[in-house]
Amino acid sequence: MNDLTSLANVAEIVGAIIVVGGLIFAVLQMRQTRQQRRELAAIELFRFFGNPKFTVAYKRILRLPAGLSANDIEDGESDLEDAAMLISATMESIGVMTFQRIVPYMVVYNLIGASCPALWRKLAPWVQMLRQEQNELAVFEWFQWLAERLEQGHSINPNPAYLEHHSWQPANLTNQL
Repeated sequence: MNDLTSLANVAEIVGAIIVVGGLIFAVLQMRQTRQQRRELAAIELFRFFGNPKFTVAYKRILRLPAGLSANDIEDGESDLEDAAMLISATMESIGVMTFQRIVPYMVVYNLIGASCPALWRKLAPWVQMLRQEQNELAVFEWFQWLAERLEQGHSINPNPAYLEHHSWQPANLTNQL
């Protein structure tokens, strides 16, 4: 009887260890899955910036002179308002993904940290006009939110990457992954 009791106690201990080990494994798998989702979202973000239509719109808006009114954009060349809409919708999506922590803030900051606020400054009058026309304050709200957050981050660390990280070296110079 004593041997049977000892065997039952050992079985309970082993069972508890297996359950705890399974829980630890599940938590680690969930963390790894979450990290993979973030990395995939970041990769998709990088791919989107390689889209030729986005690149043309990005260049078009970034080169606009300062102080353009909403009417200048609306009444300008036919592709100008299309470019403004593409940039605004893209930045809106990135803002939501950043807020929801789908894409890490530092990835967004490193990718578009200086240009998003610059784009916002160029397009803010046009967005304000859209908000008035639609009687909706939420038009491109996440674009504005993102630009303001990135502007704050830039004031904390105003150095561009080539200055801030000029002494950076790779951790490992082998060809292994």
